[in-house]
Amino acid sequence: MTVVSPETIALLATRRSSRVIDLVAPGPSAEELDTILTIGARVPDHGKLAPWRFIVLEGDGRDRAGGKLAEALAASDPGVGEKRLEDERARFLRAPLVVAVVSRAAPHVKIPEYEQLLSAAAACQNILVACAALGYGATWLTEWTTYDANARAALGLEEFERFVGFIYIGTATQKLEDRPRPPLAAVVTRF
Repeated sequence: MTVVSPETIALLATRRSSRVIDLVAPGPSAEELDTILTIGARVPDHGKLAPWRFIVLEGDGRDRAGGKLAEALAASDPGVGEKRLEDERARFLRAPLVVAVVSRAAPHVKIPEYEQLLSAAAACQNILVACAALGYGATWLTEWTTYDANARAALGLEEFERFVGFIYIGTATQKLEDRPRPPLAAVVTRF
């Protein structure tokens, strides 16, 4: 049976990432967060590997995670200034809720690691769409923490795991105007 949903089309046609500086409390309730994460997990997943996981940074956990990042940064760069360390301690306090999406892509006899990584990226997009559908602002950021081995270890990732990004979620204080999108003729070819 085919389900037609003009509301979904309208949501997808107008979804826009929020600026992290515009995200304030309240964030999603526990029930809404379960819905968001359930939708995040409903992505294409060749082989049913679930090659991703989510780390929820909420409440005091955001502060503790920021402290771990500051420690990792100080260990790798002893000359780092106090202002930068303070910024790292506050990194996850910029929104009421942060969901880190972690790729667990690994060698597999049948499923390429690249497909597993794409599944994790699709989880990020589903989380963004679910947030928009529930009326929350959200933005997907990577920043230095995604690419730094010390930061990954400080936040509990195994050596083979990688951050796909951090989704900052809250109530948007501003509705941003849509940004220019490429005309289809510039991005579509047909055979």
